Amino acid sequence: MFKRLLCALAMLLPALCSASHAATKPEHVLKFATLAPPGSTWMNLLEDWGKQVAQRSDGRLVLKFYPGGVQGDEPDVLKKMRFNQLQGGAFTGYGIGYMYSPARVMELPFLFRDFGEIDYVRSHFMPQFLQGFRDNGYELLGWMEIGFVHMFSRYPVSSLDDMRSQRVWLWQGDPIGQAFFDASGISPVPLSIVDVYTSLSTGLVDTVYCTPLAAIALQWFTKTPYVSSISLTNGMGGLIVSQRFFDSLPEDLQALLRETGRETGEKLVTATREDNESSVAELKRRGLQFVEPGAGMSPPELRELRDRAARKLIASDYIPAAVFDKTRSLLEQYRSDRAGLESAQH
Repeated sequence: MFKRLLCALAMLLPALCSASHAATKPEHVLKFATLAPPGSTWMNLLEDWGKQVAQRSDGRLVLKFYPGGVQGDEPDVLKKMRFNQLQGGAFTGYGIGYMYSPARVMELPFLFRDFGEIDYVRSHFMPQFLQGFRDNGYELLGWMEIGFVHMFSRYPVSSLDDMRSQRVWLWQGDPIGQAFFDASGISPVPLSIVDVYTSLSTGLVDTVYCTPLAAIALQWFTKTPYVSSISLTNGMGGLIVSQRFFDSLPEDLQALLRETGRETGEKLVTATREDNESSVAELKRRGLQFVEPGAGMSPPELRELRDRAARKLIASDYIPAAVFDKTRSLLEQYRSDRAGLESAQH
């Protein structure tokens, strides 16, 4: 009798294991790529997001991350999304330009002075941005930032003339970067972002642009002892999935992704701002020298440079004229209101 019971249990065991495996197998897997290196602030928060989604969906939806650019540059990730090899990614403004370029008005050079201005303009544009992504086949789950972008260089750069004599990197295929360099009379070296560190090491480029946090995360600062004290722009980003994948999810998982994606984006914005500030202090501690602007870099001259770049982007409809005009109108309103409030307080 006992032997027969053991035999029966032995026969049932594979079936029980198979049933248990089926019960834990996720119904939906979101393969998600990012340039963020493992262990970085960005990657840690993304992994927290994945754990939250898995827990709250009872394992029905799982995020599988591919960090550190292992899936290639952002155009490579987008191509893989089109073929459903990937379903989403954390993109910078460069990648977003391939999906919904008007959102990159938030990255025009020398436009925003501080975070208050950025948040004010973005809050007004968000409904339009969300719809714009959907119209182009994507779902914007969360907004994020890269931070204020500076020039990092092997030699001191304090003017446009200095920049014209350097081998300046351009993120290959970036219309905003190209428009800025065209307006400045600079001939850049176009490269994929994944090739920048090696190119700094070999001397193919000697000047790059990124945030203080990114310079440390990507180790570019080890090749560039000089940093511009003024910022070019505030880099934006987004947590984005293909509309095809999003629409394949049941409504409760769509709602979960939207809610947690929005919350994660807000956490990323806060953490990125804090970490960029601490990264500036860390760069100074490590001996990097911050270079003050020189000839041709006064605020009016930089604004004229911005407007020349903007005219080119508007002419190609990469940034529609209506979006640019609305941005300037919102900034004027914000600055006027703030000036009035400050005057009343005094």
